[in-house]
Amino acid sequence: MSLLLTRLSARRAPEGWAAAVPAIRQLVEEGLEVTTPVTFLVGENGSGKSTLVEAVADVCRVNSEGGKAGTMYSSTGPATPLGEVLDAELTSKGLRLVHGPRLKRRVFFLRAETLFNLGQNVSGRYGFWEQDLTRQSHGEGFLTVLERMVSGPGLYLMDEPEAALSFASCLRMMALMKRVAGEGGQIICATHSPILSSLPGARILELGDDGIRETEWDRLQVVDHWRRFLTRPDLYLRYALED
Repeated sequence: MSLLLTRLSARRAPEGWAAAVPAIRQLVEEGLEVTTPVTFLVGENGSGKSTLVEAVADVCRVNSEGGKAGTMYSSTGPATPLGEVLDAELTSKGLRLVHGPRLKRRVFFLRAETLFNLGQNVSGRYGFWEQDLTRQSHGEGFLTVLERMVSGPGLYLMDEPEAALSFASCLRMMALMKRVAGEGGQIICATHSPILSSLPGARILELGDDGIRETEWDRLQVVDHWRRFLTRPDLYLRYALED
């Protein structure tokens, strides 16, 4: 098993609200070991998943709205508060692919909520995808980007990539993740998806009120909720829809 990034730590607490998030506070106090080619960050909204992935992108000098290392766009802004204090320990291979010569860097950040803004800047440009994402469905566009940009050795960061994907497309994406991990790539993915997070061999970190804890897929809160909802939706809807 060949890893590119092995540990995350912070020099101090970040400025602002992120310092109060339990998962970020634990990262500052203890650091976080990264031990597998695929790592899933799972948790409720506000648990720190996206904050952590965005900060890793900052350390890798990737555009804040997504994109690849070594290419900057007009939308590039300052680093996030956590990104300003985060340190990433890289292997020698990781250093070459993350901070080496610009044209040889292999880092890509897919951020679901801003993907199509990114597409307006880079579709058709050298090193990206040829297709015009505006002529594809939401899900087709996501798969176009993933299948073109996530391939071979490299560090791939993803923030809720399942946002536009159907059940079948999620399975297709899992196959892509497995292939890339076997090719020497490394993936850190923030997700709400019980489908993606079931990928065999992946490490699952659940972020919540107690910070960050490693867990198994069938012990995830989101898996338990989906299992119960699909069995008895009325038990949830009774509370969700009542006045």
